[in-house]
Amino acid sequence: MRRLPLRRVVSLATLAVVGAAALGTTAACGGDDSAGGGSGPVTLRLGYFPNITHAPAVVGVEKGIFAEKLGDSAKLETKTFNAGPAAIEAIFSGALDATYIGPNPTVNAFSKSKGEAVRVISGAASGGVALVVKPEITSVEQLRGKKIATPQLGNTQDVALRYWLKEKGLKTTKEGGGDVKIVPQENAQTVETFTSGAIDGAWVPEPFVSRLVNAGGKVLVDERDLWPDKKFVITNLIVSTTFLTAHPDVVKKLVEGQVAANEFVNTKPDEAQQAISDHIGKITGKPLDVKLIKQAWPTLEFTNDPIAASLKTGLDHAVAVELTQPVDLNGLYDLTHLNEVLKGQGRAEVTQP
Repeated sequence: MRRLPLRRVVSLATLAVVGAAALGTTAACGGDDSAGGGSGPVTLRLGYFPNITHAPAVVGVEKGIFAEKLGDSAKLETKTFNAGPAAIEAIFSGALDATYIGPNPTVNAFSKSKGEAVRVISGAASGGVALVVKPEITSVEQLRGKKIATPQLGNTQDVALRYWLKEKGLKTTKEGGGDVKIVPQENAQTVETFTSGAIDGAWVPEPFVSRLVNAGGKVLVDERDLWPDKKFVITNLIVSTTFLTAHPDVVKKLVEGQVAANEFVNTKPDEAQQAISDHIGKITGKPLDVKLIKQAWPTLEFTNDPIAASLKTGLDHAVAVELTQPVDLNGLYDLTHLNEVLKGQGRAEVTQP
C-alpha cells in the first residue's frame, strides 16, 4: 500500500468546540520587543490548538514547562486557534512569533511567502487519523456511491482520502461528485451527521476517530498503516524567520521547552492526559473527557522529529489530486537548535532535511 498525505492540524484535529478563546493576550504594538526593534524585554508569542494532537503545546503551557525553560530570557504570551489559516495570518501580520501547526498550513505559509516567512524548528506529533465507516462497509469497493466527510476541501485529511481513493481506482471531484461523494464539513458536525445517516463515514483526526467509533462506526483505514514505520507528521512547531534571526537564544529555549514537554507527555501519560483535559476546560469552559483522551492516545506518537519526508510526500499527493501546485521546500527546515538541545542531552540528533 502506498504512503499517504499531508496532515492539517487545523481541521485535522480541532476539537468539537466552537470559538476557543485566546489563553493569553496578543502583544500590542510597541512595548515588548518580540521582533528585535523595541527597547523592552523580549516577548515570545506562541500559538497552538486546544486539542490532543497538540498535546506537547497544551501540556507545555498548562504545566509551566515553556515558562520555566524561557526563564528571564523572554516573557511568554500564548494564543489558541481553531484554524491553521488564522494562525498563519497572525504570523504574517507580526502578531505571532511561533506556533504549533499542521503540515498543510506550514507548506502554504512557506509557499505564499516564497520561502521567507517561516521555518520548521521541531516536530511534535505523528498519527491520530483514520477513515471510520458504517460497520456494514468492509471494503473500499463498497464505498462506491457513498458519502464520506472530510474537514474541508483541500485540507490534509481531504487530500489523504482523495489520494487513497485515486490509488484504489475510485474517482472524486472537487464538487462532491464521482464514484465516492466527498462532503466537506466541520469535525464538530461529523458525529451528528454520521449517526443520522447523512454520511457513511469520515476521514478525520482524533478525537473524532474515537467519537465516531463510540457512535457505532468502525475503522476501515488507520492512516498509520499507509506510511513507512507508521509515522507521518500531524503537528510541527514553526517560528517566524524574523524572530528566529533576531532572537536565536529565545528560540533555542523554546525548543528546550518542546523537548521537555514531549518528555513529560511520553513518560507521564496519565498526568499529561489530565492536564490536557483541564487546560481545554479552562479555554472552552468544558473539559475534554479523559476517557476519550485515553482511547485516542495509542494512535498518536509524540516526537521531536518533524518527519520531513512525510510532509513532502503529502505535498506530492495534493499535487497528484490537483488540489495544489508543486512547491520547492528547500530551506523550510532549520533544526539547528533542536539538534543542539538533543545533543546536549545525549540523545540522537534529527537529520536536517
